[in-house]
Amino acid sequence: MFKNKSSRDSHLVVDALIGPQVVIRGDVVFSGGLYVEGRIEGRVIAEEGAKAVLTLAEQGHIEGEVRASVVVLSGRMDGDVHAGERIELTPTARVNGNVHYQVVEMGAGAQLNGRLVHAAAMAALPSPEAVAMQEKAEAAEA
Repeated sequence: MFKNKSSRDSHLVVDALIGPQVVIRGDVVFSGGLYVEGRIEGRVIAEEGAKAVLTLAEQGHIEGEVRASVVVLSGRMDGDVHAGERIELTPTARVNGNVHYQVVEMGAGAQLNGRLVHAAAMAALPSPEAVAMQEKAEAAEA
């Protein structure tokens, strides 16, 4: 009746593997589980609405933006990360970029050179267009 399964087990399903000797130059679009041991120079984007789990292995490296519902980082990440549900930074993670998250788990030793941005905080902020329109309206009234 009740499942006694850890949320950590959800990232163990691998549909695609990028091996340690592989270098991809270009964007990667995926769904399901993607496990990266190699290097990606480009964006890694989950298909819209798909349940997607990206796992970056300790020796893996991504240079570019990442967008997925669940992201587990153990390697080096140069770029912004957008995790729709949750992100896990293991103790060996090295992130140079901003991390946008709903739920974050960060192990002791993980390095983040950037900002942690909660998704609710971004939703509460007005868009740049709305701010510009408000400023124009206030200037017109003055």
